[in-house]
Amino acid sequence: MMKRFKSVVSVMAASAMLLGTIAGCGGNAAGGNAGGNAGGDAGAETSTEAQGGSESAGGVFKIGAIGPLTGGAAAYGNAVCNAAELAVEEVNAAGGINGYKVEYSKEDDELNAEKSVNAYNTLKDWGMQILVGSTTSACSIAVSEYTKEDNMFQITPSGSAEDCVKYDNVFRVCFSDPNQGIASAQYINDHNLATKVGIIYDSSDVYSSGIYQKFVEESNGKNYEVVSAEAFTADNNTDFSVQLQKAKDAGADLVFLPIYYKDASLILTQADTMGYKPVFFGVDGMDGILTVENFDTSLAEGLMLLTPFAADATDDLTVNFVKNYQEKYGEVPNQFAADAYDAVFIIKQALEAKGATPDMSTSDLCEALKGAMTEIEASGLTSAKMTWEANGEPNKEPKAVVIKDGAYVTAD
Repeated sequence: MMKRFKSVVSVMAASAMLLGTIAGCGGNAAGGNAGGNAGGDAGAETSTEAQGGSESAGGVFKIGAIGPLTGGAAAYGNAVCNAAELAVEEVNAAGGINGYKVEYSKEDDELNAEKSVNAYNTLKDWGMQILVGSTTSACSIAVSEYTKEDNMFQITPSGSAEDCVKYDNVFRVCFSDPNQGIASAQYINDHNLATKVGIIYDSSDVYSSGIYQKFVEESNGKNYEVVSAEAFTADNNTDFSVQLQKAKDAGADLVFLPIYYKDASLILTQADTMGYKPVFFGVDGMDGILTVENFDTSLAEGLMLLTPFAADATDDLTVNFVKNYQEKYGEVPNQFAADAYDAVFIIKQALEAKGATPDMSTSDLCEALKGAMTEIEASGLTSAKMTWEANGEPNKEPKAVVIKDGAYVTAD
C-alpha cells in the first residue's frame, strides 16, 4: 500500500522548485505549537530513568524514541532522538500536553532490527506509552510486530518502506518509498535536469530497491531516458567503478542514487577519480553526506536530494528550530531531525484533540491517537499542511534541496 499521491503530483507539477526538508507553522496544528514554543525555555524535564509498567507513573506522558545512535547511520538516529528530546523540552516548557508533563527516553538500535526490538522492550520496561521510531525502515517494521501486539501507538519519523505502516497502530511523518521514487522522476522531468539517467541502487535494501522500482516505472514517457541501472548489495558496497563506468559509457548526465549517504560518499569520490561529473540526485537517505568522516564535501557540490526540509528556510518555525537545535547539539539539523520534531508535536496535537490523560492505558491511548490522526491537520517543519489516512500514510508536499558552498539550500 502507498500513500495518496495526488497532492504530491499537483504540487510537483505546479511548483518551479521545491523547498528543503521539513518546515511549517500553524495555530492549533502540531507545528503551530512548535512555532510558538521554539523560543521557549529548553530546561524542561526529560527522563532516562527506568520505571516498570505500561502506564505512566506520577501523571506524566512517557514517550520513547529508537534509532541508530552509533554506527554507519548514526547521523539519522541522533538527529531523530535529539530533535524528539528538544521537542519534548519545548512542550514541557509551554505547559505540557493537556496540562501534563512529558518524560522522554531514547535507545540505540545500531541499525539492527533485533537490537531495535530489544530497545523497544527496554523502553516498555521503562514505562513508555508512545513510540517515536524506529528511525530506519527495517527496524521500524521489526518493532511494529511488537507495538501491534501491545496496541501501542507508533509514529516513525523516517521509516519509509511500505510495510512500516502495515498495522493500524503505526503512522509515519516521512514520505513512503514509492512516493519518493515517483516524485523524484517527476521532479527531474519537470525541471529538465537530464536527458539520460543512470541509476545505482542497493538491491539488498528494501528502502533503496523500493524507491528504484517506482522511479523506473514513473520514468516511462518522461523527457529523459534511463540508460543504465546497476545494483550493489551490502556485501559489495566499497567499489562502484563498474556501476559508474556503465553510467558514464551510456552517456548518463544525471545519476539517481536512492541510497544512504555513506555509500553515496564513496560513489562521489570514485566518480571524481574517473573524471565523471554528472548531476547526482538522491532522496532522503542522502541527507547526512556532509557529515561523513574524511569525505571531501566539495565533491557533493551541486548534489540534489528530494526531501521536505531545508535548514535555510526563513519562516519563524524553521529559524527557531535550527537556532535551538544548533545551540543544544552543536550542528545544523537535517530532515530526520525535522521529521522527529514534527512527530512529537503531532502526538501532542492528537492527544489534545482527544483530551487524553497519562493515566489511560497504553492501549486506550493508542485508540485515541489512531482516531485523532485521521481528523487533525498538522502544520510543522516538514510541511505547512499534513493530514493522514487511516493506513498511516501522510499527505504532504515534497521539496528539493541542493548542496551549495557546503550547505543544503532550497533548490532554485
